[in-house]
Amino acid sequence: MDITKFEEKKIASSEKFRGKILKLTVDTVTLPNGEEATREVVWHPGAVCVVPLTDEGEVVCVRQYRYPFSRVTLEIPAGKLDDPTEDPRAAALRELSEETGAECENLEFIGEIHTSPAILYEKIHMYLARGLKFFDQHTDDDEFLSIERIPIKKLVDMIISGEIKDAKTQAAVLKVYFMEAIK
Repeated sequence: MDITKFEEKKIASSEKFRGKILKLTVDTVTLPNGEEATREVVWHPGAVCVVPLTDEGEVVCVRQYRYPFSRVTLEIPAGKLDDPTEDPRAAALRELSEETGAECENLEFIGEIHTSPAILYEKIHMYLARGLKFFDQHTDDDEFLSIERIPIKKLVDMIISGEIKDAKTQAAVLKVYFMEAIK
């Protein structure tokens, strides 16, 4: 099957909103059958997430309030890129340090996820951090979170049971868990 036949070609774009982080466009595209359609796209500069894995097999997680869902969530450390050209590795080290106070001896890139590709242009670069040394947490002024260390097997069980709803945490933790099981 020739998947290039599925391509949609943008013929017009109109910016409807530009905020501090996001931009929304409404685009007109030509479909593979020649018809036109409308696509609404939210543009995001990108983000990083880190699975900080201790020598004891615990993942250092953060609890924080997530306004769109009106609840506190359990997640791995993460944050947005300051701009789309920022080096994701540098951003991952920054977020790990800010949110957990940790520095790592080894930071391994483990992949990239697209969180909602039908409407959102956001790439999250995933990392595994090992050889952790802990210092003082230094969160952003608008960040309020607590740190918890959870054994990776327990965290996987929480993901499977539906307790962890955050997509980046699910993807990165499961990936690390199965990478570790293969070794």
